Amino acid sequence: MTASLPILDLARLDAGETERRSFLEDLRRAAREVGFFYLVGHGIPESQIAGVQTQARRFFALPAEEKRAVAMVKSPHFRGYTEAGAEITRGRADWREQFDIGAERPALPREPGAPAWTRLQGPNLWPAALPELRPELLAWQEAVTRVGIRLLEAFALALGQPAEAFAPIYAGAPNQHIKIIRYPGREATDDDQGVGAHKDSGFLTLLVQDGEGGLEVADDAGGWIAASPVPGAFVVNVGELLELASNGYLRATIHRVVTPRAGRDRLSVAFFLGARHDATVPLLDLPTDLAAQARGAAGDPDNPLFREVGRNYLKGRLRSHPDVAAAHYADLLAKEARAA
Repeated sequence: MTASLPILDLARLDAGETERRSFLEDLRRAAREVGFFYLVGHGIPESQIAGVQTQARRFFALPAEEKRAVAMVKSPHFRGYTEAGAEITRGRADWREQFDIGAERPALPREPGAPAWTRLQGPNLWPAALPELRPELLAWQEAVTRVGIRLLEAFALALGQPAEAFAPIYAGAPNQHIKIIRYPGREATDDDQGVGAHKDSGFLTLLVQDGEGGLEVADDAGGWIAASPVPGAFVVNVGELLELASNGYLRATIHRVVTPRAGRDRLSVAFFLGARHDATVPLLDLPTDLAAQARGAAGDPDNPLFREVGRNYLKGRLRSHPDVAAAHYADLLAKEARAA
């Protein structure tokens, strides 16, 4: 393991112009050099963090049949419960169980010729045995969205843009995705892959961890940085939308989670903030000094990046959840097979 992640205090944005400029410089440096950092001073009280963690624990403690009643395979919108081993990263099974929700919006009509990503919008599935989960997670979604947008505005300023530079592609219907996750201990698997090495597809990810470590961030030397839990802090990372918009000046960083040792488990609550599904990611006109350091978006034939937000997001969902893809996107898969 190499160095630890930097710690940034969001309250510095309101601490006077000199401190504000210093914070933006630290933000730009952390995002470019590491791609991950701890965020404190975000304003979400410890009581709300503890509350959402408690509800997550209660959900995972439900009987298997109660969790399977809201299985993701029942949702064309990729919402609901996924058992350990059912999600795939880079062709290998992840050893974690999870529950996904998004913004509560009505499903769009299935019109002939409509883009396939229009199927992503729709209602969540909620467990009847835990009615308090819905208000807890929706309140969490609202609170963390506010923090994410404030941080996104800071990123725009740090890149020499107006604070509202990204608003045209998220305003009205940002992609809001919560994933509560439990990683069972290693006694249940011979593999240490909790979740395989990957990048995130949105603007930003804000993660709350419990006291169990396991999140690791790739560094430029080929090693891994342990993102050890810091009480009250979010772990924040750059997603592919910021990489595309900045022409690779910022780059989404590869990360993974190692399965806890036998007899332990790990709980996390991840929030992914993204653009509207119907948006196209712009190429920012960076200041000359920053533009000269832009490396271009990463080229990966196994993970091509699309500026069409809905297309990029759907690509990841279909790969990660082949059972949902087979149940609800068989027509799309057959079309792709014919074209191959």
